[in-house]
Amino acid sequence: MTMLLALSRLIDRLSETIGRAVYWLVLLSVLISAGNAVMRYSINYSSNSLLEIQWYLFAAVFLLCAPYTLLRNEHIRIDVIVARFSRRTLAWIDVFGTVFFLLPMSLIIMYLSWPMFWQSFVSGEYSSNAGGLIRWPAKILVPIGFALLSLQGLSELIKRVAFLGGLGPDPLPEARDQALEDAERAAQEARQ
Repeated sequence: MTMLLALSRLIDRLSETIGRAVYWLVLLSVLISAGNAVMRYSINYSSNSLLEIQWYLFAAVFLLCAPYTLLRNEHIRIDVIVARFSRRTLAWIDVFGTVFFLLPMSLIIMYLSWPMFWQSFVSGEYSSNAGGLIRWPAKILVPIGFALLSLQGLSELIKRVAFLGGLGPDPLPEARDQALEDAERAAQEARQ
């Protein structure tokens, strides 16, 4: 288990590094969008490539930050329900969800998206829009994003199994405490 936990920490560092680097693409996308709007309304110039690069950047943020979101436990949970479960029950739910939903889905999408990227790369596929961009850079994001998500899912699985076996700390102490605080605050607001 020591080696698996070391692997988990390595995967976590990878997700953290990529996530922190990639979320700057949001700013770049906003700047390109604003620049495109200014040019369109000030000098009556617009470019399909500028629109498409925004889509590519959004795809990169969505796909490459998904592992970072999973690492930070920022994905969607129903706080009112989560707050009622013990930490061990939450860990079991996460193990079940990772083994039967997250990993199979991520691996299948990664596997099925690779041929679409490869065909686009080999054929030199371009957007059908005038002035559009080549498509393979956007298409490679899908298998890469889901490969990274699979790795982070594996890391989360290792941490939860270690916790359940008494060999590691609770992987979600802050998240569960925050969920409890949010549920209590919501209950107090509802009573007022």
